[in-house]
Amino acid sequence: MKFGEFRCAHKDGSPPLTLKTASPPGESGVSVLRMRFQRGLQFSATTRQHLVFLQMSPQLRLECRMAGRRLAHETTTGALAICPAGIDCSAETDASADSLLVAIKPGQLALAAAEDSALEAKLNERMSGYDQALLGIARTLAAESAQGYPNGPLFWSEAAGGLINQLLLGHTSMPAGPARGKLGKRALQSIREYVLAHLAEPIEVARLAELAGRSPFHFSRVFARSVGMTPHRYIVHLRLQAAIAHVRNGHMGLAEIAADTGFSDQSHLSRWVRRVHGVAPSQLGA
Repeated sequence: MKFGEFRCAHKDGSPPLTLKTASPPGESGVSVLRMRFQRGLQFSATTRQHLVFLQMSPQLRLECRMAGRRLAHETTTGALAICPAGIDCSAETDASADSLLVAIKPGQLALAAAEDSALEAKLNERMSGYDQALLGIARTLAAESAQGYPNGPLFWSEAAGGLINQLLLGHTSMPAGPARGKLGKRALQSIREYVLAHLAEPIEVARLAELAGRSPFHFSRVFARSVGMTPHRYIVHLRLQAAIAHVRNGHMGLAEIAADTGFSDQSHLSRWVRRVHGVAPSQLGA
């Protein structure tokens, strides 16, 4: 079977039992797949998404490969492997296995890193290890997915954000020197401050490029590479954060909030809330 560009099967080539229902709500950038293999496991991947592979079986011997490195090891429940986007990886075992796969869009991790002042953070390759906090969040997401998201889109969005933050906290590293072709921390801070100070006004990308000391064309490319989204979408992201904070405070009506945060009207704000979080604005305060 395929999960994005991820391929997994029993040793004989037949597909595993997949405990997954619908696609996750909103734009969390996180997807979860729970699989059970009865006749051995075989998987390989070179994807455009980051992959976290969690072993749920009590005991299992795995033959793993990642970017040319190999590892044969015994694992227990919760053992993890992390394969960053673009890295080829594979694993095999002759035993039955219960596995949990989490896929994360690189743009979501880049955005979380930018908001945590870790703009250049890079997800580390990892062939073995344990992270109980990450395992707990992944189990929660797997249960939500298998049961059809009973706690709603907002619960999923916040749990997915927690998983991304845990990855950022425990499984990334910073380059020794400034990365070429990336936006600097000071430039991003200036852009963020400018946008927040002018939320209710039209904001031109050319002005943001000027703050970063780049031409508009090159700025847009560098910004997207650094932050995981276009400058326009980042403006919407900051506007949406401010609007949600107002909704949860409960001191303003939606029309007033929309005007205060740069959305054209209440309907425009509502569409973005539904698109990103999968809920109506009225559900944000729940």
